[in-house]
Amino acid sequence: MASPLQLSTLGHRIRHHRLAKGYTLDELGAIVGVAGSQLSLIENGKREPKLSLLQAVAVATDTDVTDLLSAEPPNRRAALELELERAQQSPVFRRLGVPPVRVTKTMTDDTIDGILALHRELQRREREATATPEEARRANTELRLRMREVHNYLPEIEKLAERQLKAAGHTTGALTHRTVSIMAEQLGFELIYANDLPHSARSVTDLENGRIYLPPASIPGGHGLRSMALQAMAHRLLGHTPPTDYADFLQQRLEINYYAACALMPETASVAFLAQAKKDRNLAVEDFRDAFGVTHEAAGMRLTNLLTQHFGIGVHFLRVDDTGAISRVYENDGLPLPMDVTGAVEGQMVCRTFAARSAFTEQNRTTEHYQYTDTPGGTFWCSSQTGSTTDGEFSITVGVGFDDARWFRGRETHKRATSTCPDEGCCRRPDAELTRRWEGKAWPSARVHMRMFSPLPAGSFPGVDDNEVYAFLDRHADS
Repeated sequence: MASPLQLSTLGHRIRHHRLAKGYTLDELGAIVGVAGSQLSLIENGKREPKLSLLQAVAVATDTDVTDLLSAEPPNRRAALELELERAQQSPVFRRLGVPPVRVTKTMTDDTIDGILALHRELQRREREATATPEEARRANTELRLRMREVHNYLPEIEKLAERQLKAAGHTTGALTHRTVSIMAEQLGFELIYANDLPHSARSVTDLENGRIYLPPASIPGGHGLRSMALQAMAHRLLGHTPPTDYADFLQQRLEINYYAACALMPETASVAFLAQAKKDRNLAVEDFRDAFGVTHEAAGMRLTNLLTQHFGIGVHFLRVDDTGAISRVYENDGLPLPMDVTGAVEGQMVCRTFAARSAFTEQNRTTEHYQYTDTPGGTFWCSSQTGSTTDGEFSITVGVGFDDARWFRGRETHKRATSTCPDEGCCRRPDAELTRRWEGKAWPSARVHMRMFSPLPAGSFPGVDDNEVYAFLDRHADS
């Protein structure tokens, strides 16, 4: 059965061709064998015509059935009426409880245009109002769960990256900066380092002049430059358009990060490396990291793409800051994780007994630290490595269930902890004696991250200042 909008479009097209022939409803009805009132219902989208009637109408109006069934409005007036009908069927409009406007023959196009402008503004305000931290958390949770269902593995992007690497002549070893430049050139882009890159943008792509601008801080080398350049290229390779909402933005961000990881740690070479390490019972994030010249975090996340898909090993990944808050997470091995009422894990406090937090107390921060943790979901083994940025310290943890620990270096560790989270008595409630000593006698003032209260920017790309970007491109357009 056709949708109401499809019936409305069909009705407009029949009316257009009837009027073009100069027929009244009754005159065309007489020709095709139905009452004029029946044709009126069809033209107003109230009734779905039989195919035989459509064929008769097509013959009478010197057109064909395919033309009548086209999804395109036949003229501007029809387009306006259809857009208004669509707008008045939207959930945003229906929530207002306002009766829909009935379009009449005497209503001018300018009047409909004005009403549509109000609807567009209503939709814009709704999008801006919902672009809140809660909306972002919900979108992030939905994306994480979808990726969990597919083992965090995107085969089409894996194949795309391998094709681009082959075309650039890359075969083995760490991906060089020169090869990344060749990959950009093959897409018609030149990599340029600019001192005045907008502070809110990681990179800027000049589509008109074929340039990808990167910050000069990445010139000395390492994973950062290659990753940012590959991410910028991925937008073009994957055919991205400006995101329509935060969920779309997150999906695009995931895809460009995934492409960069595939290029830096190609599937074929990575699986071969991991297969040998598994055979030797010597899987280690640090070895995988060093083999491809990437960061510990990038290597750990890449394992989530490959271990389940190729080796049947469930895995979890955590990036935790020095306060214990989770900033990046993935799990498909059943590790119990804290979450809020929306199902979001990011921003939640990880259990104090997890290696992701205890690693901050280790004296030696230069190596991985290993630990078994008994939880309500079973026993898990993990390796944790700490690092630091200008924003503070963080830890990267990669772990698996107890049975799969036999494939990893560090499985022989004697360090073991117990977590009963989400039981509040595990690590969130204070010691009973301390509670009796200080209850009602102390008043801590909490530090709150202001980003928790800030709505998302209303521009096309969340977090990016369009004015700065356009001014930057204008400065460099003729350089």
